[in-house]
Amino acid sequence: MEIEFLSREELDILMNKNFSIKRLEQVRDVFVLCCLTGLAFSDVEQLSAEHLVRDNNGSLWICKARQKTKQMCNIPVISRAKAILDKYADCEECQIKGRLLPVSSNQKMNAYLKEIADICGIHKRLTTHVARHTAATVVFLANEVSMENVAKILGHSNIKMTQHYAKVLDSSIMRDMGNVERSFANCI
Repeated sequence: MEIEFLSREELDILMNKNFSIKRLEQVRDVFVLCCLTGLAFSDVEQLSAEHLVRDNNGSLWICKARQKTKQMCNIPVISRAKAILDKYADCEECQIKGRLLPVSSNQKMNAYLKEIADICGIHKRLTTHVARHTAATVVFLANEVSMENVAKILGHSNIKMTQHYAKVLDSSIMRDMGNVERSFANCI
């Protein structure tokens, strides 16, 4: 079965789209946070202040045991993800539930993601799991995060699990072959 994930261009369209409907904006924000962190739906749904930790250098991390596997995942929070978390810091619904984000049920999220894909002109079946594949493939591996680090971020116990998510991207093949080309350029 082919695993779907967003291209970088599709992710950019989604991140930069303005929504006039609050529920779509919230679903998009949760989806994008999952794309930037690799969190699964069940993990983002449970995300609370106790999962945010500052290290000795002041960098913010999400430190959470995965719901599915109980494996610890340690995820640096990049600025775009932090902006999403900050956006909902004063959200009454979040405060009542003790959560960081206003997360709908998985069924509602997936229904709203279909609507969002239509609005954004994305011709893929968006689901909450597509975000995790997008994180592993387009956000992490395409930006040269090592397979070992991707496995740790995703909370996998071994790299074989991570390879399930990892798609070989033409851009990474070309980058790597560029290194080979430079290595052999002076040999002719």
